[in-house]
Amino acid sequence: MDFNMKKLASDAGIFFTRAVQFTEEKFGQAEKTELDAHFENLLARADSTKNWTEKILRQTEVLLQPNPSARVEEFLYEKLDRKVPSRVTNGELLAQYMAEAASELGPTTPYGKTLIKVAEAEKRLGAAERDFIHTASINFLTPLRNFLEGDWKTISKERRLLQNRRLDLDACKARLKKAKAAEAKATLWNDEVDKAEQELRVAQTEFDRQAEVTRLLLEGISSTHVNHLRCLHEFVESQTTYYAQCYRHMLDLQKQLGRCPPGTLAPVPDRPELRKACATRGGWRAADRFPGTFVGTTEPASPPLSSTSPTTTAATMPVGPSGAGLAPPGEAALRLEEVAPPASGTRKARVLYDYEAADSSELALLADELITVYSLPGMDPDWLIGERGNKKGKVPVTYLELLS
Repeated sequence: MDFNMKKLASDAGIFFTRAVQFTEEKFGQAEKTELDAHFENLLARADSTKNWTEKILRQTEVLLQPNPSARVEEFLYEKLDRKVPSRVTNGELLAQYMAEAASELGPTTPYGKTLIKVAEAEKRLGAAERDFIHTASINFLTPLRNFLEGDWKTISKERRLLQNRRLDLDACKARLKKAKAAEAKATLWNDEVDKAEQELRVAQTEFDRQAEVTRLLLEGISSTHVNHLRCLHEFVESQTTYYAQCYRHMLDLQKQLGRCPPGTLAPVPDRPELRKACATRGGWRAADRFPGTFVGTTEPASPPLSSTSPTTTAATMPVGPSGAGLAPPGEAALRLEEVAPPASGTRKARVLYDYEAADSSELALLADELITVYSLPGMDPDWLIGERGNKKGKVPVTYLELLS
């Protein structure tokens, strides 16, 4: 007990001395040992790394889990070393609701069938999101947390020790200065000055040793940056994979929904105020895209060709309601090789998605390729004639981006 009391008294004395030294430095009444510029730069770099790592970590957690209550719950589970319960993603929950709605409203109706298709796509999106969250948490969030909870705590501890060693060193310098002043006035014995010098040497040695330890830890921040860089690349890769999966799933869904026969949707009135709302099946009708062409009308806007020309005869024949052919019922189907592009109205178009031709009258498409398109009188507004080299066929408007 006596030893403990002495230790407590000694610790209290050291604490009081440091407090006095710190206070006098704040008021400018005591000198302070300054660290070199390189060391200060290391300290500033370490603080900046810590602050930005915390911000990036918090925002990435928000990105992966927007629900704050769920984030708090996951944090508590991690602190208690318990397994975080598996959660249903928003996409999976939406898929569940859509599937239940289709079951109740009629899975054989057009609306019910579409609900089922969209539900399957949303389920796949939810599974992809779950994989992305898991991968990003392991490859990106965990290393950031390990730095803040491991390396940074060690650095902070050694910095506090360095601060204490500096206060002790400066206090010893102040005592030695007072001892020398008293010796000059012959009011103090030489052994007091020797004692103060001895304490100063010990304090300087401890300060130098602690400064070297802290410097090595601070220089290790460069290795931390390299590690975080690797983790950042892995995060980008996982995010790229996730969005690529989402794109493929939605593209497949769009193709499935675009399989319905042309002309089954109600026509959109061709009024200027409704053109912006004309996004049915992916964009404006061909009449809106090709001013001056004759889509869905029997009257041309420019003088017709000679009535004896087979091209004119073929080009003016109406289209059947299904859009599968270009000839009226009872007439022979139009041969695409006989179709000639109009004198005006042809345009270049970029293909947005791959498209497989359903029959010989359609033209197969590859994403990002450029083709020439035009419309013929009487054609279904959802289709155009596309040409690529010596190949020609019908193409769906929704798969194209018309270029000016």
